[in-house]
Amino acid sequence: MTSQPKRGNEGAHEIVGVETSSGSMGVGRFLVIPAVDVLAGEAVRLERGDFDRVTHEAGDPAGLVVRYAGANPALIHVVDLDGARLGQIRPELVTRLAAAAGTVPIQASGGIRSLADAETLLAAGAARVVIGTAAFAEPAALERFAAALGERLVVALDARDGRLALSGWLQHSELQVENAAELCAEAGVRRLHCTAVERDGTMTGPDLELLARVRDRSELPVIAAGGIGSLADLDQLAELGLEGAVVGRALLEGAIPLDAVRRQP
Repeated sequence: MTSQPKRGNEGAHEIVGVETSSGSMGVGRFLVIPAVDVLAGEAVRLERGDFDRVTHEAGDPAGLVVRYAGANPALIHVVDLDGARLGQIRPELVTRLAAAAGTVPIQASGGIRSLADAETLLAAGAARVVIGTAAFAEPAALERFAAALGERLVVALDARDGRLALSGWLQHSELQVENAAELCAEAGVRRLHCTAVERDGTMTGPDLELLARVRDRSELPVIAAGGIGSLADLDQLAELGLEGAVVGRALLEGAIPLDAVRRQP
Protein backbone atom coordinates (compact mmCIF):
# COMPACT_ATOMS: atom_id res chain seq x y z
CA MET A 1 0.00 0.00 0.00
CA THR A 2 1.29 3.45 -0.85
CA SER A 3 2.07 5.46 2.25
CA GLN A 4 -0.34 8.31 2.89
CA PRO A 5 -0.63 10.99 5.56
CA LYS A 6 -2.35 9.87 8.71
CA ARG A 7 -5.83 11.24 9.01
CA GLY A 8 -6.65 13.16 12.15
CA ASN A 9 -9.77 13.34 14.26
CA GLU A 10 -11.01 16.69 13.05
CA GLY A 11 -14.74 17.24 13.25
CA ALA A 12 -15.31 14.30 15.59
CA HIS A 13 -17.72 16.16 17.90
CA GLU A 14 -14.82 17.69 19.88
CA ILE A 15 -14.37 14.33 21.59
CA VAL A 16 -11.80 14.44 24.36
CA GLY A 17 -9.92 11.40 25.65
CA VAL A 18 -9.30 10.14 29.15
CA GLU A 19 -6.17 9.03 30.93
CA THR A 20 -5.78 5.32 31.51
CA SER A 21 -4.57 3.83 34.81
CA SER A 22 -0.89 4.41 34.07
CA GLY A 23 -1.53 7.92 32.81
CA SER A 24 -0.65 6.88 29.27
CA MET A 25 -2.63 8.44 26.45
CA GLY A 26 -0.97 6.56 23.61
CA VAL A 27 -0.65 8.59 20.43
CA GLY A 28 -3.05 11.51 20.69
CA ARG A 29 -6.38 11.11 22.50
CA PHE A 30 -7.66 7.83 23.88
CA LEU A 31 -11.39 7.31 24.28
CA VAL A 32 -13.11 4.78 26.55
CA ILE A 33 -16.56 4.26 25.05
CA PRO A 34 -19.34 2.41 26.91
CA ALA A 35 -21.42 -0.02 24.86
CA VAL A 36 -25.16 -0.62 25.07
CA ASP A 37 -26.28 -3.72 23.15
CA VAL A 38 -30.02 -4.17 22.66
CA LEU A 39 -31.75 -7.51 22.07
CA ALA A 40 -35.53 -8.03 22.29
CA GLY A 41 -35.92 -4.67 23.98
CA GLU A 42 -33.37 -5.38 26.73
CA ALA A 43 -29.79 -4.26 27.28
CA VAL A 44 -27.65 -7.40 27.12
CA ARG A 45 -24.13 -8.68 26.61
CA LEU A 46 -23.42 -11.64 24.35
CA GLU A 47 -20.41 -13.92 24.42
CA ARG A 48 -18.53 -14.14 21.10
CA GLY A 49 -21.50 -12.64 19.30
CA ASP A 50 -23.62 -15.74 19.89
CA PHE A 51 -27.29 -14.79 20.20
CA ASP A 52 -27.85 -17.90 22.32
CA ARG A 53 -25.15 -16.95 24.84
CA VAL A 54 -26.45 -13.94 26.75
CA THR A 55 -24.05 -13.32 29.63
CA HIS A 56 -25.79 -10.27 31.11
CA GLU A 57 -29.27 -8.83 31.12
CA ALA A 58 -29.09 -5.18 32.10
CA GLY A 59 -32.74 -4.17 31.82
CA ASP A 60 -34.04 -1.10 30.04
CA PRO A 61 -31.41 0.10 27.53
CA ALA A 62 -32.48 3.73 28.02
CA GLY A 63 -31.77 3.40 31.72
CA LEU A 64 -28.29 2.05 31.00
CA VAL A 65 -27.66 4.90 28.56
CA VAL A 66 -28.69 7.41 31.25
CA ARG A 67 -26.29 5.76 33.69
CA TYR A 68 -23.40 5.90 31.26
CA ALA A 69 -24.22 9.43 30.13
CA GLY A 70 -24.03 10.52 33.76
CA ALA A 71 -20.31 9.67 33.71
CA ASN A 72 -19.84 12.11 30.79
CA PRO A 73 -18.13 9.87 28.22
CA ALA A 74 -17.04 11.15 24.83
CA LEU A 75 -19.83 9.11 23.25
CA ILE A 76 -21.91 5.95 23.75
CA HIS A 77 -21.82 2.99 21.37
CA VAL A 78 -25.30 1.56 20.69
CA VAL A 79 -25.78 -1.80 18.97
CA ASP A 80 -29.19 -2.94 17.77
CA LEU A 81 -28.61 -6.71 17.81
CA ASP A 82 -32.04 -7.50 16.41
CA GLY A 83 -31.40 -5.05 13.60
CA ALA A 84 -28.01 -6.62 12.87
CA ARG A 85 -29.49 -10.10 12.72
CA LEU A 86 -32.48 -9.14 10.56
CA GLY A 87 -30.83 -6.47 8.41
CA GLN A 88 -33.36 -3.83 9.43
CA ILE A 89 -32.82 -0.51 11.16
CA ARG A 90 -35.00 0.75 14.00
CA PRO A 91 -34.81 4.54 14.00
CA GLU A 92 -37.27 4.76 16.89
CA LEU A 93 -34.77 2.93 19.11
CA VAL A 94 -32.01 5.34 18.13
CA THR A 95 -34.25 8.32 18.83
CA ARG A 96 -35.13 6.99 22.28
CA LEU A 97 -31.54 6.24 23.25
CA ALA A 98 -30.21 9.51 21.84
CA ALA A 99 -32.76 11.35 23.98
CA ALA A 100 -31.67 9.33 27.02
CA ALA A 101 -28.03 10.25 26.34
CA GLY A 102 -28.80 13.97 26.47
CA THR A 103 -25.73 15.95 25.40
CA VAL A 104 -23.56 12.85 25.00
CA PRO A 105 -23.44 11.79 21.33
CA ILE A 106 -24.19 8.21 20.35
CA GLN A 107 -22.82 6.12 17.52
CA ALA A 108 -25.39 3.65 16.25
CA SER A 109 -24.97 0.28 14.59
CA GLY A 110 -27.04 -2.71 13.61
CA GLY A 111 -29.07 -3.40 10.48
CA ILE A 112 -27.73 -0.65 8.24
CA ARG A 113 -27.83 -1.98 4.69
CA SER A 114 -27.88 1.19 2.58
CA LEU A 115 -26.91 4.84 2.55
CA ALA A 116 -30.57 5.68 3.09
CA ASP A 117 -30.56 3.54 6.25
CA ALA A 118 -27.49 5.36 7.54
CA GLU A 119 -28.98 8.77 6.86
CA THR A 120 -32.21 7.74 8.56
CA LEU A 121 -30.36 6.83 11.77
CA LEU A 122 -28.40 10.08 11.66
CA ALA A 123 -31.68 11.97 11.28
CA ALA A 124 -33.09 9.94 14.19
CA GLY A 125 -30.42 11.30 16.51
CA ALA A 126 -27.17 9.38 16.01
CA ALA A 127 -24.01 11.45 15.72
CA ARG A 128 -22.17 8.65 13.89
CA VAL A 129 -23.12 5.33 12.33
CA VAL A 130 -21.09 2.13 12.34
CA ILE A 131 -21.46 0.15 9.11
CA GLY A 132 -20.08 -3.31 8.41
CA THR A 133 -22.02 -5.56 6.05
CA ALA A 134 -23.26 -2.84 3.71
CA ALA A 135 -19.80 -1.28 3.39
CA PHE A 136 -18.53 -4.43 1.64
CA ALA A 137 -21.69 -5.42 -0.24
CA GLU A 138 -20.32 -4.22 -3.58
CA PRO A 139 -17.05 -2.73 -4.89
CA ALA A 140 -18.25 0.89 -4.87
CA ALA A 141 -20.00 0.79 -1.51
CA LEU A 142 -17.08 2.00 0.61
CA GLU A 143 -16.47 5.02 -1.60
CA ARG A 144 -20.17 5.90 -1.65
CA PHE A 145 -20.53 5.76 2.14
CA ALA A 146 -17.28 7.66 2.73
CA ALA A 147 -18.14 10.44 0.30
CA ALA A 148 -21.66 10.91 1.64
CA LEU A 149 -21.03 10.60 5.39
CA GLY A 150 -17.47 11.76 6.02
CA GLU A 151 -16.71 11.97 9.75
CA ARG A 152 -20.14 10.58 10.58
CA LEU A 153 -19.09 7.17 9.23
CA VAL A 154 -17.26 4.44 11.13
CA VAL A 155 -16.58 1.20 9.24
CA ALA A 156 -16.74 -1.98 11.31
CA LEU A 157 -14.09 -4.63 10.72
CA ASP A 158 -15.36 -7.62 12.70
CA ALA A 159 -12.75 -10.36 12.62
CA ARG A 160 -13.23 -14.09 13.06
CA ASP A 161 -10.32 -16.36 12.10
CA GLY A 162 -8.75 -13.38 10.37
CA ARG A 163 -11.69 -12.83 8.02
CA LEU A 164 -14.56 -10.38 8.04
CA ALA A 165 -17.71 -11.52 9.85
CA LEU A 166 -20.88 -10.01 8.39
CA SER A 167 -24.66 -9.89 8.90
CA GLY A 168 -24.62 -9.75 12.68
CA TRP A 169 -21.53 -12.02 12.67
CA LEU A 170 -23.65 -14.85 11.26
CA GLN A 171 -21.86 -14.93 7.88
CA HIS A 172 -18.24 -14.81 6.80
CA SER A 173 -16.43 -13.11 3.96
CA GLU A 174 -13.30 -14.45 2.30
CA LEU A 175 -11.78 -10.98 2.74
CA GLN A 176 -8.92 -10.81 5.23
CA VAL A 177 -9.38 -8.06 7.81
CA GLU A 178 -6.12 -6.27 7.06
CA ASN A 179 -6.98 -6.20 3.34
CA ALA A 180 -10.37 -4.74 4.22
CA ALA A 181 -8.61 -2.08 6.30
CA GLU A 182 -6.49 -1.12 3.31
CA LEU A 183 -9.56 -0.90 1.08
CA CYS A 184 -11.19 1.42 3.62
CA ALA A 185 -8.22 3.78 3.57
CA GLU A 186 -8.14 3.83 -0.22
CA ALA A 187 -11.87 4.62 -0.31
CA GLY A 188 -11.53 7.66 1.95
CA VAL A 189 -12.99 6.15 5.12
CA ARG A 190 -11.81 8.17 8.13
CA ARG A 191 -12.28 5.80 11.07
CA LEU A 192 -12.42 2.05 11.78
CA HIS A 193 -14.00 -0.03 14.54
CA CYS A 194 -12.24 -3.39 14.87
CA THR A 195 -13.69 -6.26 16.92
CA ALA A 196 -12.08 -9.62 17.63
CA VAL A 197 -15.27 -11.69 17.56
CA GLU A 198 -13.70 -14.71 19.30
CA ARG A 199 -12.89 -12.52 22.31
CA ASP A 200 -16.00 -10.37 22.43
CA GLY A 201 -17.72 -10.58 25.80
CA THR A 202 -15.00 -12.80 27.29
CA MET A 203 -12.82 -10.22 29.10
CA THR A 204 -9.75 -12.30 28.12
CA GLY A 205 -7.85 -9.35 26.69
CA PRO A 206 -7.85 -7.60 23.30
CA ASP A 207 -6.23 -9.06 20.19
CA LEU A 208 -3.28 -6.68 20.00
CA GLU A 209 -1.75 -8.32 16.93
CA LEU A 210 -4.98 -7.99 14.95
CA LEU A 211 -5.37 -4.37 15.96
CA ALA A 212 -1.78 -3.55 15.07
CA ARG A 213 -2.24 -5.06 11.60
CA VAL A 214 -5.39 -3.02 11.01
CA ARG A 215 -3.68 0.14 12.27
CA ASP A 216 -0.61 -0.39 10.09
CA ARG A 217 -2.44 -1.34 6.89
CA SER A 218 -4.98 1.48 7.11
CA GLU A 219 -3.07 4.29 8.87
CA LEU A 220 -6.49 5.37 10.16
CA PRO A 221 -7.83 6.04 13.67
CA VAL A 222 -8.91 2.65 15.06
CA ILE A 223 -11.39 1.95 17.86
CA ALA A 224 -10.83 -1.45 19.46
CA ALA A 225 -13.41 -3.90 20.78
CA GLY A 226 -13.50 -7.50 21.94
CA GLY A 227 -12.04 -9.01 25.10
CA ILE A 228 -11.29 -5.79 26.99
CA GLY A 229 -11.47 -6.62 30.68
CA SER A 230 -9.22 -4.33 32.72
CA LEU A 231 -7.56 -0.95 33.01
CA ALA A 232 -4.32 -2.68 32.01
CA ASP A 233 -5.96 -3.66 28.73
CA LEU A 234 -6.86 -0.03 28.13
CA ASP A 235 -3.26 0.96 28.80
CA GLN A 236 -2.05 -1.52 26.19
CA LEU A 237 -4.49 -0.21 23.61
CA ALA A 238 -3.51 3.39 24.30
CA GLU A 239 0.17 2.49 23.97
CA LEU A 240 -0.62 0.83 20.64
CA GLY A 241 -1.65 4.24 19.36
CA LEU A 242 -5.34 3.48 18.87
CA GLU A 243 -8.03 6.14 19.07
CA GLY A 244 -10.07 4.36 21.72
CA ALA A 245 -11.88 1.26 22.93
CA VAL A 246 -15.50 0.17 23.24
CA VAL A 247 -16.15 -1.53 26.59
CA GLY A 248 -19.23 -3.56 27.50
CA ARG A 249 -19.09 -6.47 29.95
CA ALA A 250 -16.16 -5.08 31.96
CA LEU A 251 -18.19 -1.97 32.80
CA LEU A 252 -21.28 -3.99 33.74
CA GLU A 253 -19.23 -6.20 36.07
CA GLY A 254 -17.19 -3.34 37.53
CA ALA A 255 -13.85 -4.73 36.31
CA ILE A 256 -13.39 -1.32 34.70
CA PRO A 257 -14.82 1.48 36.85
CA LEU A 258 -17.38 3.78 35.32
CA ASP A 259 -15.10 6.74 36.02
CA ALA A 260 -12.76 5.38 33.34
CA VAL A 261 -15.13 6.58 30.62
CA ARG A 262 -15.15 10.19 31.82
CA ARG A 263 -13.69 12.63 29.32
CA GLN A 264 -11.12 15.08 30.57
CA PRO A 265 -11.36 18.86 30.09
